[in-house]
Amino acid sequence: MGWSRGVRPVAAAAALVALVAAACGGGGADAEGSGAGGGGDAGKASPEASAKTLTLYNAQHEELVKAMVDEFTKETGIKVNMRSGDDFEIANQIVQEGSASPADVFLTENSPAMVLVDSKQGFTPVDAGTLGQVPSQYTPSDHDWVGFAARATVLAYNSKQLKAADLPASIMDLAKPQWKGKFGIAASGADFQAIVSAVLALKGEAATEAWLKGLKTNAKVYQGNTAVLKAVDTGEISAGVIYHYYWYRDRAESGANSSNTELHFFGHKDPGAFVSVSGAGVLKNGKHQAEAQELIKFLTGKQGQQILSDSDALEYSVASDVPANKELKPLSELDAPAVDAAKLNGPKVVELMQQAGLL
Repeated sequence: MGWSRGVRPVAAAAALVALVAAACGGGGADAEGSGAGGGGDAGKASPEASAKTLTLYNAQHEELVKAMVDEFTKETGIKVNMRSGDDFEIANQIVQEGSASPADVFLTENSPAMVLVDSKQGFTPVDAGTLGQVPSQYTPSDHDWVGFAARATVLAYNSKQLKAADLPASIMDLAKPQWKGKFGIAASGADFQAIVSAVLALKGEAATEAWLKGLKTNAKVYQGNTAVLKAVDTGEISAGVIYHYYWYRDRAESGANSSNTELHFFGHKDPGAFVSVSGAGVLKNGKHQAEAQELIKFLTGKQGQQILSDSDALEYSVASDVPANKELKPLSELDAPAVDAAKLNGPKVVELMQQAGLL
């Protein structure tokens, strides 16, 4: 089973740029579907609750989320109407819709879009029982939303062109002259922008600005992580910054875009070892607060996390002590930096990337 969405560009960053300027904008979540499923962690709903239908604004992989909400509905009887789009596209829409939004729950691939909605007081705090299912490093400090999946930043490299000794010790080294023209990034994607937000949080504005200027000089820009991986595999570039699961999924399916590549994990709490959190939050203006909290509890509970771990999405499960897919490098071995997901500043990242000429 393939996961068709891949990295979603942030609509050429237009939706977020509009939000930075006016705290509102476009981006429709136009793909609709309905779920039918659930899990024992949520518990059996009352007949009144079962008659209700949640509206889920989803920016995660559609097939993965559908599998999770189908099981949720099966367990609880609560139906889920899913509308899918891109991280900032939907975040922008939620802010624009305000109290008129039909959405009850918001799911993202990366946490900066959650922070954007949170900055407009868009969420109801997550129930304490649900927070207790998720380790603190995957929960923002304000507890207004919660992580339910994660992806690791990696450097994919062509093993015929580079040896381990040639690899950069830090993601910051990619701004150095010796890397000019040798690596690629998907600058307009929400994934890469989340990585930049971690650099900003860990290194500060001045260092991030200098790093981005170096990337403008050195990096080749592609439309999505899959394109970056393919370019590395063919030798068009020697390396590329991506999330881990693009490589793992390609290897699991055919190896067509990864047979000549290996992964370099920066570790050492480097910004390049950043683990991005996929967020789940209950929207303050939602009409079905109790049922929405049930869905978040299910996603972070054992049944929801096991669906994630067993799926071929190959993202990391992070909650309820459910181990990640055995094919992945364990989270405990990534030596990721500590980053408060509540502090990731998406609008500032877009501003800095625009100033550097990367957007």
